[in-house]
Amino acid sequence: MKAVIQRVSSASVMVASEKISTIKAGLLILLGVTREDVEKDIDYLVKKTAGLRIFKDDHQNMNLSVQDMGGEVLVVSQFTLCANTQKGRRPSFVNAAEPKVAEIMYNQYCRGLQLLDIPVSKGQFGASMNVKLINDGPVTIFLDSREEN
Repeated sequence: MKAVIQRVSSASVMVASEKISTIKAGLLILLGVTREDVEKDIDYLVKKTAGLRIFKDDHQNMNLSVQDMGGEVLVVSQFTLCANTQKGRRPSFVNAAEPKVAEIMYNQYCRGLQLLDIPVSKGQFGASMNVKLINDGPVTIFLDSREEN
């Protein structure tokens, strides 16, 4: 499971010219589910995301998590994070989970964050979306559940 985590001042998602989700300060999370992912991958990314200390404290040090600062998250499914670009110029998406499986795992990830009392907004799984954000910093972190220690 792969995630691009962006610290944002605000973010929103539009589908067919209709705004379906919006958040204020917090995290925009692009989430990709691979064929090999299991529940352990979800648990790892939920804990890592919730505890990632990338928000400034009173001394302007990145020392606070989204939980610590009372932020929100917006999670957008992003199967293209699973692209393999080793051969040629056209990405291969054979490593991405099947849509039905990916949607279940996407929803489990979102529920995991909600169980930690983090307000979660979502994109529309499988839809063509326009994502708007104001990246704060900018701060962008890449997480991969396969890199778990």
